[in-house]
Amino acid sequence: MNTKKKMLFGCGGFEAVELAAGSIDEARAAYLSDKLNKLFGFHNYATLPFYLGRYEPEEGKPDEKRLKAGAKWFKEKNITTKGHPLCWHTVCAPWLMNYSNSEILKKVIERIERDVSAFAGLIDIWDVINEVVIMPVFDKYDNAITRICKEYGQVRIVKEVFNAARRANPDAVLILNDFDTSNDYEILIDKCLQAGIPIDVIGIQSHQHQGYWGAEKLNDVLSRFSRFKLPLHFTENTIISGELMPPHIVDLNDWQVEEWQTTPEGEDRQKNEMLEMYEILINHPQVEAITNWSGTDDAWLHAPAGFLRTDNSEKPSFIALRNMILK
Repeated sequence: MNTKKKMLFGCGGFEAVELAAGSIDEARAAYLSDKLNKLFGFHNYATLPFYLGRYEPEEGKPDEKRLKAGAKWFKEKNITTKGHPLCWHTVCAPWLMNYSNSEILKKVIERIERDVSAFAGLIDIWDVINEVVIMPVFDKYDNAITRICKEYGQVRIVKEVFNAARRANPDAVLILNDFDTSNDYEILIDKCLQAGIPIDVIGIQSHQHQGYWGAEKLNDVLSRFSRFKLPLHFTENTIISGELMPPHIVDLNDWQVEEWQTTPEGEDRQKNEMLEMYEILINHPQVEAITNWSGTDDAWLHAPAGFLRTDNSEKPSFIALRNMILK
């Protein structure tokens, strides 16, 4: 195993915002403290939420105080934090729709400069823009970001938001992040680099709700994206410990269930798949970060994709990954 590089082993840290804000009852606080202390007993990297529609649901009233409390909670524990995302067509702020496209772009840039500057020193790693490959053709609902991406094009939008983030914090690590691992993402990266966009890291999502990628696909993705000679972050990883999502589902968000149970057989499978995936990634010279998206089950899409069950009990994957990482 490659032990010569500093690896970031991450997990979603959204609940630290709720805990650090202090407006919850004692039982909830104890539950969250137990969960976060277990997860970040062996993780050194946390993702915090900056979705504009939630961070600033009303224009001019960002949730800066609560997010700073969460970021400080991690800083006190020497956990590196990342903000996710600064620009995305999903969970976008409805109030942006009140403006013309040129005004939307201006406000997006202002938002990025404001928040990256405000959090400098607390958060110095950012998913600057998310899922650009699909952005101009996204048609599930109208939104301000798809509007400006259609008018100005992908490369210009990426350039504008990256330059804004760089101005706000010249020392920040800036990530281009996407779930699309096809040639379309490679083409986009090529165009962006040729345009001089200051991309520091290529972010790769690996949501495996329909089954583990396997070593062959994983190595193929690594081979294709390592050609850019940039660090690679596996920014959003999910491996299921229960029944898999049906293969005919195209958009994972279309699989809506009230319950999605973990199973003993699934937990053993999850452990083995995670161990293989992490070992491959750790040993790749350009992979510098791996983030398991859900710390506990019943998070995004109710999926059993966590290291912990909903009662905070440890799954086999938790024990196995903890041992791998700590060793």
